[in-house]
Amino acid sequence: MKIAEARTFVTANPPPHVGGRYFIFVKLVTDGGVVGYGEAYSAAFSPHLTARMIEDVAERYLIGHDAHDIETFFRRAYSSGFSQRPDPTLMGCVSALEMACWDIIGKEAGKPVYKLLGGKVHERLRSYTYLYPATGSAVPGETDSERNVYNDPDLAAEAALACLAQGFDAIKFDPAGPYTAFGGHQPRQSDIDLSIRMVAAVREAVGTRADILFGTHGQFTPSGAIRMARALEPYDPLWFEEPVPPDSPAAMAQVARGTTIPIATGERLTTKYEFAQLLSLGAAGIFQPNLGRSGGLLETKKIAAMAEAHHVQIAPHCYCGPIVAAANIQLAVTLPNFLILEAIRTFDGFHARLLKQKIRWEDGFVIPSGEPGLGVELDESVAEAHPYEGGELHLQATQAPITAK
Repeated sequence: MKIAEARTFVTANPPPHVGGRYFIFVKLVTDGGVVGYGEAYSAAFSPHLTARMIEDVAERYLIGHDAHDIETFFRRAYSSGFSQRPDPTLMGCVSALEMACWDIIGKEAGKPVYKLLGGKVHERLRSYTYLYPATGSAVPGETDSERNVYNDPDLAAEAALACLAQGFDAIKFDPAGPYTAFGGHQPRQSDIDLSIRMVAAVREAVGTRADILFGTHGQFTPSGAIRMARALEPYDPLWFEEPVPPDSPAAMAQVARGTTIPIATGERLTTKYEFAQLLSLGAAGIFQPNLGRSGGLLETKKIAAMAEAHHVQIAPHCYCGPIVAAANIQLAVTLPNFLILEAIRTFDGFHARLLKQKIRWEDGFVIPSGEPGLGVELDESVAEAHPYEGGELHLQATQAPITAK
């Protein structure tokens, strides 16, 4: 069984863009006709250029090779061009191809991938969702309404209660002000004030019925993040996400030592080598690898194993499409140190349309599929019917420095 063909899809995610502006999928086909799907979470270049990169990596290291040889593929690709270091773009390509290989391996074996990674530890997976605006774009900073769930405490509380009514018992939002290419920066007093009012309103609305996950995007300096964290501590969030930029594990560790709130991070990190630095410094209590960037299922299984030895928990990240979500699910059910899974709402809407059978979500929990492979099949006709023709990237930091009002 050898890989014979690789094809990519760059699919526009229609408004309100829940999960990002587009998704990058790859399809691998073996010489026996078995099909596997993967998805890249790679945002630094045009998605069409990234798709060509995926095809290049496949041509160099996968075409003509056995899909089972995951370790060999990873090492060859990781060392591509004499690099041999964590590279988020390359690892986005590798991750997409690696999960497609696992999809093929599972289908060849007639078993879900989790059966090949140690078996199920969990029968179902607790999930959380972002609070999304009722109207306008779901991409942060793009909503059409001046008052929205990102800046209005009353609307955030209403949205949180609506999520609880659906069955969620954990919700995330990030009201801490804009994130900029010129961060980290000190939070303004207005940022701290709004964050506290938002969290207080949601806590009053949900009481102890739900965990609050406080998100940021690496906005702050260590001292600024600690100021924000100490103001948040009375409301007992489950985590403070990515309080400082991901380029300095030592800065993240400084924040971790300065607050009682668990630090969560990892969506912008890749491979065991970057996560190992966090462990060595005690920089986070919760890891959030995104399987479309972290190196794929086997590499993230290694990350989770290292984390388990340090009593660090895993909360797979998923601000992207349904193939990454399916890979997250397959891995998460095998992890003793699994904490919670990011859901895109209830995996309804366009995420459901992209799949021939949607991800099963019930009363706040994801129910793992028992079908062979990743447990989902991309509906290629839907993916092809929504080509991405825009010029913007999946996510984009504000391009100007933050200035005082």
